[in-house]
Amino acid sequence: MDAKKEILIKLQQDILLWQGFKPQAAGSAEQIGLGQIEQAFPGGVFPKRAIHEFITVLPEDAAASDGFIAGLLAILMQNGAACIWVSTSRQLFPASLSTFNVEPERIIFMDVKTEKDVLWITEEALKCEGLAAVVAELNNLSLIESRRLQLAVEESGVTGFILRKDASKAASTVATARWKISPVRTENIDGMPGLGFPRWQVDLLKVRNGNPGSWILEWAGEGFEEVAPVVQETVWSEQEDRQVG
Repeated sequence: MDAKKEILIKLQQDILLWQGFKPQAAGSAEQIGLGQIEQAFPGGVFPKRAIHEFITVLPEDAAASDGFIAGLLAILMQNGAACIWVSTSRQLFPASLSTFNVEPERIIFMDVKTEKDVLWITEEALKCEGLAAVVAELNNLSLIESRRLQLAVEESGVTGFILRKDASKAASTVATARWKISPVRTENIDGMPGLGFPRWQVDLLKVRNGNPGSWILEWAGEGFEEVAPVVQETVWSEQEDRQVG
C-alpha cells in the first residue's frame, strides 16, 4: 500500500472518530439483520450510538415507520434493556408491537403536552446507558438541538430514533441517517386469505460517510427479509407489433 493511500485511509478513520463512530474490534461487528442495507453504513455496521431521523409527513408513512422501528427495537432490546417512547400525539397502539416480537411492557410511553417537553425528555433519556433506544416524535429539531442529542448518544451508546413530520427543515440536523419508510402492498403466502407480512419501501435518504439507497423489506415473523422488486412486464398485442414494425 502506497503512502498516499495509507494517509487517505487514516484521514477517513479520523473523520469517523470525530463524528462519533467508534471503531469495531476485529470480529466484533454485530449485524442486526437488515441485509444489504447495513452495507450502506461505514464498516457495513448499523450505527447504534447515533441519531436516526425518519421523515413521516404522511400518516401512512408514520405508521410504516412505527412498524419498521418496532422491528429494529426487537433486535436492539434482545439483551433485556428497556426503551422510552415520547410524543405529544402518539398514534401507536402498544399491543401492536407484539407483531414484531416486542414486549409492550418493556417500553415506557411518555405522552406530554409540548414539544419542548419531548425534546427535554429525549435528551435526558438518551444519556441513560441502561436503555436500548429512545423514540421521539418531534415536528421541529434545530441544528443545535440535534447536536446535543448526538453528543448524548455518543457518550451513552443508546440509539435514538426521531420521527419528524416537518421535512422542510430536515437538512439542518446532524442525524447520522435519514430514512423514509413507505408502506408496500403485502403478498399472501401460498394463496392463503388475509394479509401477508408487513412490507415497506425503505429509502435511506442520507447516511453520513455511507451510501444512500432504496430497498424493499418485509418483516417475516422473526426478522427482516429483503424482497426483490416486482418487474412489470409489458404485453404487446399483435396489432401493436404491426404498428411498431
